Amino acid sequence: MARPHGQIRQSQMITTYGPGALVDLPHSAAIVGGLDTWQWGGDDRRRQILEPRLVAKIQEMLRLEGLKLYEPPPDNTDPDAPPSGVTAYEFPEWFVAQMLVTGPQGQRSRPLVHRERLISGNKYQGPDRRKHSVVPVRFVQACVNGHISDLDWYAFVHGQGDPCRRELFMDERGTGGDLSEIEIRCDCGKWKPLITAFEKGSKALGWCRGHRPWLGQNRVEQCRDAKGDPAYNRLLIRSASNAYFPQILTTISIPDEDKKLQAAVEKVWEDFLLYVESAEDLTKERKKARVHAALEGYSDEVVWREIERRRSGVTAGEQKKIKVAELETLLSTAEEIGQDKFEGDFYARSLKRPGAESRLWTKIDKVVLVHRLREVTAQIGFTRFEPPMKDIDGELSLRVTSAPLAEEVKWLPAIENRGEGVFISFKKEAVVAWLRKPAVAKREIELLEGFKLWQERHPNSGAKFPCAPYLMLHSLSHLLITSVALECGYSSSAIRERVYANDQGYGILLYTGTPDSEGTLGGLVQVGRRMEAHLKNAIELGRLCSNDPVCAQHSPKQALEEQYLQGAACHGCLLIAETSCERFNQFLDRALVVATVGQSGAEFFTDEDFI
Repeated sequence: MARPHGQIRQSQMITTYGPGALVDLPHSAAIVGGLDTWQWGGDDRRRQILEPRLVAKIQEMLRLEGLKLYEPPPDNTDPDAPPSGVTAYEFPEWFVAQMLVTGPQGQRSRPLVHRERLISGNKYQGPDRRKHSVVPVRFVQACVNGHISDLDWYAFVHGQGDPCRRELFMDERGTGGDLSEIEIRCDCGKWKPLITAFEKGSKALGWCRGHRPWLGQNRVEQCRDAKGDPAYNRLLIRSASNAYFPQILTTISIPDEDKKLQAAVEKVWEDFLLYVESAEDLTKERKKARVHAALEGYSDEVVWREIERRRSGVTAGEQKKIKVAELETLLSTAEEIGQDKFEGDFYARSLKRPGAESRLWTKIDKVVLVHRLREVTAQIGFTRFEPPMKDIDGELSLRVTSAPLAEEVKWLPAIENRGEGVFISFKKEAVVAWLRKPAVAKREIELLEGFKLWQERHPNSGAKFPCAPYLMLHSLSHLLITSVALECGYSSSAIRERVYANDQGYGILLYTGTPDSEGTLGGLVQVGRRMEAHLKNAIELGRLCSNDPVCAQHSPKQALEEQYLQGAACHGCLLIAETSCERFNQFLDRALVVATVGQSGAEFFTDEDFI
């Protein structure tokens, strides 16, 4: 049975309710249909989103050609218009009747019934001849490859091959709904605790048959694990957070500075730059009027890299990592980046350094006020049980098996948001000097050991341990979001982060993004003009947490808490809304930012920086 989605917003379709996602309806439950079922009321109504850099990256990852990005269809409420929207298939097909009976041992019991046994209006007619309401069963089975299906409840209770098809009941021996208190019982007398299907390594649910109900009925494929063996089903609670993880890629639309640089070098290549042998020779050539005019705005380092690229024969269109390209643009020496025009995709201006600098500015490289930006987010697949992890350069790990959004992917859903932001970068030499501190190396090893413990419990995650600069900048970013939210006019949950830590440099971009103009009110740009004050306030926020000394003295190796990816971090200091954080509130430690009551010596900012 297929039903239109009704109330799913466009932005939610790829971040929460994309193909394969499980959703609750007023009287049933459903799984969102694949891309083949999405309708716009005609192909001419589809709105294509153009972002060549993101499309090229996805095509490289998925090994596809001719891929396009389209905005999800809006919900059409006009009854005379062609049908549009997203199809949702009823799932699961097993229900629990709201008919309370007493089990053989006095336990609370309710009938477990299949959809085919329901009568009109999704009602169940019990032995008392009365009609009872039903609710979808909370439990389904799935595998790490994204396949999902109803449990074979009869096989679970009786074992494979038993012909018994008498009435099934879900018995509850407690009131908390814990799995250890739930049993599945057949009227023949056989029963089995549900917890047996949840135990680690359990094979109680049998091997996966490769069901893909989001693609339609009878859509199955062969299912194998990473070793090529049959994959076994695992018990999954429909509403659990691990039931659906969308694989999304996000990029900031930036001017293609590479093409401008290539054009500038081309103008003077044959006459002047063809025989340049070193960076020193380039400096001499730039004293000539024609060369100086052509290369104005580009540093010797950038121009020399382009010269070496030309001579090495590397293709000019070689795909850069997502964040690397963004950081190169933000760190460019140009005072203005992009064009200041209405509905432009990107426009930023570098903030002039203050005349009387405090010691804090000895660690700050530059502050860029991003007046306009455009963010494009696309979904390329989804996973269950294990979330897809991005590396520090914004690249998705494909070690986690991704489930497809359609039988044959020809296009992908995407959304675009417009907003504003502020970018702050830190001097490389300051970060390198900080990394040389023995206390920093010691703290990084401690955090790495916690990551290894987490990795043992998530062997298929594909995650890599980020470097200490990333951990420091990520923690500082969360403190800054808390600080600027008090003045910028946006709530902290409306501010997002992008943390950059690679060979090109180190920086933090705080930005907003909404489908309309609400994300471009200018609050973050104003914050950037007073960045020193906000940075000082953020650092002060990190010194003391309301949960200190427990928070400050937390070790990522403590198995009792299982917070393996966090150092000195909790809801009282660093944790923010997960919609704002690019790493799900993981890889945080304020001891790398500022000295705490439990750790000193590993901090990037010292008391001397405030003089």
